[in-house]
Amino acid sequence: MSRNLSTRSWTAQLQAGWKYLLSFRKRDWEFADYPVIVRRQADASASWGDEARFTTPAYVARMVNWTGLDGFGDTPQEALADLRKRFEQACERRDAKPRPGTQVPIQFASQERVTARQELADEFVRDVLGVEDAWISDQSSLWHFALGGSLEEYYAKIEALYGVDVRGVPDGNIAKILDRISAARSPSKSDL
Repeated sequence: MSRNLSTRSWTAQLQAGWKYLLSFRKRDWEFADYPVIVRRQADASASWGDEARFTTPAYVARMVNWTGLDGFGDTPQEALADLRKRFEQACERRDAKPRPGTQVPIQFASQERVTARQELADEFVRDVLGVEDAWISDQSSLWHFALGGSLEEYYAKIEALYGVDVRGVPDGNIAKILDRISAARSPSKSDL
């Protein structure tokens, strides 16, 4: 583990090469078999919006050559623990663990639920989020689009446009919100 390095530095790549060579000694790799760097973030403790939700953690732990796999914390140990948790979650979603030290591209979340309601999703992006186009996955949240510390503006728009109160949707998950809007639009069997 190195500090104050980028994952593309020669030292990080040397570490990745070493972990790659060591990976041929066994078949079942664990977190400790992967190259990781930990560094202090330059903008640590910067905050915006709702401070409890938007404070930059002091440290970031990154898996070398694994795009998008980062852990965050106020100490190096917390950042590593967060990275370990995210690593385990990422490995659960894969058929097999990538070999340590190899290049691992971003794996996008499913869009199955959003795509099933594509027309509604396009309308939602335009009328609620206020943008012409956005990539929305089944894991996307209103928080990904909120610039302030509250989702109340979005909740009010959704209620005004669709007549549905979605304040109870956990984490503002857009796929679940689309499900609720669609269910409200669909006539119930008792109405037929």
